[in-house]
Amino acid sequence: MNLQDEKYRKYALVREMLDVKQVLAAMEPLQIFEFTKHIRHQKVLLTGEGSSRIFPAKKVICDALHHDYKEMIITEGARQAAEYDLEDYTVFIASNSGRTKESLKLMETLKQKHHHHMIAVVAHKDTEIMNKADDAYLMKSGHEEAVAATKTVMEQALFYDILFRKSNHQPLPDLNRLGGFIEQVLNSDIPEKIMGQLVLAPMIYFSGRNNGVAEELSLKTNEITGKKSDFLEGTYAVHGIEEVMKKDEIIIIIDPFPEEAPKIQKTLVEGIGMTVIAISSRNTSFPTLLIPDDTEFNPYLQLAMGWNVLIEIALTLNMDLDHPKRARKIGNEFEKGI
Repeated sequence: MNLQDEKYRKYALVREMLDVKQVLAAMEPLQIFEFTKHIRHQKVLLTGEGSSRIFPAKKVICDALHHDYKEMIITEGARQAAEYDLEDYTVFIASNSGRTKESLKLMETLKQKHHHHMIAVVAHKDTEIMNKADDAYLMKSGHEEAVAATKTVMEQALFYDILFRKSNHQPLPDLNRLGGFIEQVLNSDIPEKIMGQLVLAPMIYFSGRNNGVAEELSLKTNEITGKKSDFLEGTYAVHGIEEVMKKDEIIIIIDPFPEEAPKIQKTLVEGIGMTVIAISSRNTSFPTLLIPDDTEFNPYLQLAMGWNVLIEIALTLNMDLDHPKRARKIGNEFEKGI
């Protein structure tokens, strides 16, 4: 990406991706630390819909399992979560708009049960979700014009990351350094050979750990490029789905497990003839889009590299980055009386 070039600069989606550096610089960890006192239970639910839940929630859940956080953190979509007994949970509701219908219905259900430990994470103040919550974090990222959520996804994830790292005495991210790395990744060039293969592929799979990166990029592929995509968790790519994969499809693996590379090579590359691409901070046995190494915060850089790839695909295909044909900014917006 290059904001000096009009083909990039004219799109809000590109500008918002590149805003991430400034958003991170504006975040105030001391303000986030205050929310540790609102975690009233050892059980925590992180809910929301789409991009407000996938990467923000799953990234911190992965860290919680790695570091044995004292909190038991789970995630679920709000509609299904409304069917659970959440009496002993502190519930975080993430919604950029503050008007997501499923989240509001969950909050109403919990209010009827006299639940008083709901924390909103929103980008717009004085919205229904913010006003109904017991406490709220108003994000620094502000309003997004583009349909595909980007800078807000990063801030939601970092809010949870900083909050639960503080609660569990884990190292905090250097927000300025991380923001600089993200900007570097977004401005990096994608090799022409890789781009040519991606543009022609009718289907792009994303594979990797269940930390939200590959799953979020699968959603963003649909929204930004109009291509079909699927998330293949862990080693799912060689556990049956290869039966229906085709030679002209591509799989992008986020930080491949080294011990699984020979199986992927044999099954997908040699067996099907598929192209396999990696995004990683190290060289792999596949064509690799390299990112800087920021240790536990690499998932933010992996996501940014994925954004970079998707923007280049969409522009090559002459897609309107800000106005998908069917996708909406608020997937299911609350309307009074409905």
